[in-house]
Amino acid sequence: MNKESNQGLVPHTDKSSLTILCQNEVQGLEVLSKQGKWIPLNIPRGVFVVIVGDVLKAWSNGRLHAVTHRVMMRGDKDRYSIGFFAVPKEEMEIEVPHELVDEQHPLLYHPFKYGQYFYYYASTLREDALQVFAGV
Repeated sequence: MNKESNQGLVPHTDKSSLTILCQNEVQGLEVLSKQGKWIPLNIPRGVFVVIVGDVLKAWSNGRLHAVTHRVMMRGDKDRYSIGFFAVPKEEMEIEVPHELVDEQHPLLYHPFKYGQYFYYYASTLREDALQVFAGV
């Protein structure tokens, strides 16, 4: 078996609200820890992985974390995964509810239209697109 690793999907956060992933028994999904270390996930067969996207991070005023993740390909077996992406309509305005802003949680994001944010990300491919585009 080939032990070399190849990056199958570059490091990123999802630009959706929420992602639900299911994969075959071939592993490869890794998440970036707060300490900057890549952690391989061992996902049991038949388990779904739920990933918070940038939209839900912004809407929750940063209370939910959009994890940076990537896919690494190892070995000689094919890896299959399927994703369900909950994506707002382009004209949907993402705005932090007033209930999620207080002294301990100051406002982190200005209201924005999803389509404008996605266009900004697609035209710049910045890792910090959410902060640059909508950050206070």
